[in-house]
Amino acid sequence: MTASGERIDAHMHLWDLTVSEYGWLGPKHGALYASWTAEQAQVELKTAGMDGAVLVQAEDSLVDTAYLLEVAMSRPWVRGVVGWVPLDDVRRSVDALERWGEHRSFCGVRHLINDDPRADFLDLPEVRESLSILAKRGLPFDLHDPWPRHLAQAERLVRALPELTLVVDHLGTPPRGRDDFAHWHLALSRVAEHPGTVAKFSGLRSMTAPYSTDALRDVWRIALDLFGPDRLMYGGDWPISVPHGGYQPTWQVISELAAELSPPERASILGGTAARIYHLTD
Repeated sequence: MTASGERIDAHMHLWDLTVSEYGWLGPKHGALYASWTAEQAQVELKTAGMDGAVLVQAEDSLVDTAYLLEVAMSRPWVRGVVGWVPLDDVRRSVDALERWGEHRSFCGVRHLINDDPRADFLDLPEVRESLSILAKRGLPFDLHDPWPRHLAQAERLVRALPELTLVVDHLGTPPRGRDDFAHWHLALSRVAEHPGTVAKFSGLRSMTAPYSTDALRDVWRIALDLFGPDRLMYGGDWPISVPHGGYQPTWQVISELAAELSPPERASILGGTAARIYHLTD
């Protein structure tokens, strides 16, 4: 387990355009359409006072996960890697889990469900079986940007697999400034009723609402009400934040919100929850 009081960014990305194609990424993404390295990430983390980070897959491929695990082997600040396995193929999922299990930094699985054409992905029998295997191995499943397509499926998933630890990325993608905000809140509250569900306060920049301490206060209160500090973790979502000012402005807003909490509550959100859920080691 990580040392007490360490600050851990639970959601950071790296990608290298010489390693893979990252099909979702292209020139239309402007500054993001570049390689983002461990060296760059380390500078951002150090400037923000972070002790380490969890790297999260940016492509549904074995190549991308292998790349992240290789980075983790030579970078002590990489405390964990949330990788990818082919959840819709149980045999191949098991093979991948065996392969990744050789790396002590491998700590969870994610699938880019928003990029998957199958709207019922989480309901597929093969996916359910693979997620059951994850649960038996004590590995959490990160739920990628689930609103509006996948929060209802997530509720069915946690009811069917109560032993699974579900990590709701980016607080379920709240539609701030939109008419469906109340519907998102209700759907997330139903998923949060499952005690094995946790959430990341991350990736909350929006085209329909400003990003500031005051602008995020409503979703901050909702997050605390639904999950509490012991089921909530901070994520910087770098370098996705780069077109919006980068790591430091994003972190500054969240740090101001966290400063309003008690020291134990703040410690949970800024590292303790991530260390526990992902079984992180120094």
